[in-house]
Amino acid sequence: MRIRAREITFAVDFGPAFLKIEAMADAIRIRDLRKDFRLGFVPRTHKILKGITFSVREGEIFGYLGPNGAGKTTTIKCLLDLIRPDAGTIEIFGLSHFAPRSREPLGFLPENPYFYDYLTAREFLAFTADLFGLGRTERDGRIARLLALVGLERAADLPLRKYSRGMLQRAGLAQSLVNDPKLVILDEPLGGLDPLGRKEIRDIIVRFKEEGRTVFFTSHILQDIEMICDRVAIIVGGRIVKEGALRDLVSERVLFTEAVVAGLPPEAFAGIGESVSAQGDRVLIRILDEAKVDEALDLVLRRRGRLLSLSPRTETLEDIFVETVTRT
Repeated sequence: MRIRAREITFAVDFGPAFLKIEAMADAIRIRDLRKDFRLGFVPRTHKILKGITFSVREGEIFGYLGPNGAGKTTTIKCLLDLIRPDAGTIEIFGLSHFAPRSREPLGFLPENPYFYDYLTAREFLAFTADLFGLGRTERDGRIARLLALVGLERAADLPLRKYSRGMLQRAGLAQSLVNDPKLVILDEPLGGLDPLGRKEIRDIIVRFKEEGRTVFFTSHILQDIEMICDRVAIIVGGRIVKEGALRDLVSERVLFTEAVVAGLPPEAFAGIGESVSAQGDRVLIRILDEAKVDEALDLVLRRRGRLLSLSPRTETLEDIFVETVTRT
C-alpha cells in the first residue's frame, strides 16, 4: 500500500512489516548561504548574503522579494554557479549546484538580458536551441510551441529590435524554456512593464506551473507576487526575515473599512471616520473602528443618503513587506 502526500511518501509493506519514509526532493534547497565582496581601492569587505536559508518545493511558484540591494540577484548568481559563495550549501533537485548535471533541468531569464537584436525571435530561439544540441525536427517543433505559448507567432519573423519591452520579455521567457526545464528561474521578469505587459507575463508564468514546472522568480512588484505565488521569502539586508505560504503570512484581519457615500456633506460623518474627504459630490470615509461601520450605515439610511460602496481593507503582502523592511 502507498499513501502519497504533497511532501512525503509513505510506502508500507505488510509482509515483512516495515515502514519506509521517502522525502521528496525540493527543487531548490539553500542552507546558510554567505557571500562577501571586496570593494574600493582599499578593499573593504561588504557582506551581501549573511547566512540565508530557504527551500523551494517542486511544482510551485515561489516569489523571492526584497528591496534593491537586498541580495536577490546575488542569490541567483550563486544558485547558477556564476559566482561562488563563501559558505553554505545549495542543492538543485537533490544535487549540489557545483555538479554540472544539477543545471541541466534549469531555464533562466536574467534581469537585463542582451539579445542579438538583428535576429528574429524564431532565429534567436533556433540559436538557443543549437546551444543545447537539439536536432532540427525537435528544434523546429519546440520553437513553434514556445512562440505560441508566449503569443509571438505573428511577430516571430520580425527583428527583435522592433519589439516592445513586453515582447522582448516574452521572447526571453520562450528562450528560458528551449531545453524543456523542470525549474525556471526569472530575475525581475515584470520590471519596466506597463500593467498590460505585467498581466501577460503573469499569465505565462502561471502556465509554466500548469505544465508541471517549478518557478522561482524575484520581484519588487508585490501585487504581482501576491496574485500568482504559492510561497514567498522576504530578504532584507542579506537575511531572510520571512518565509512561508501566502495564506499563512497574510492574515484576514480588517485594517480599516472604506465607504463612499453620496447625498450627504462630509461634516455629517465627524466622529465616525478617522479620515473624511470630499471628492466632487461624493464623500470618502475611512473607518478604523469596526463598531462605527454600523453607525455610518445607520446615518446614511436615516438622512436618506446613498451608499455607493463599502470595502473592508484586509492585510496585504505590501503591508507585511513595508512593516518588515522598516522594522529590520
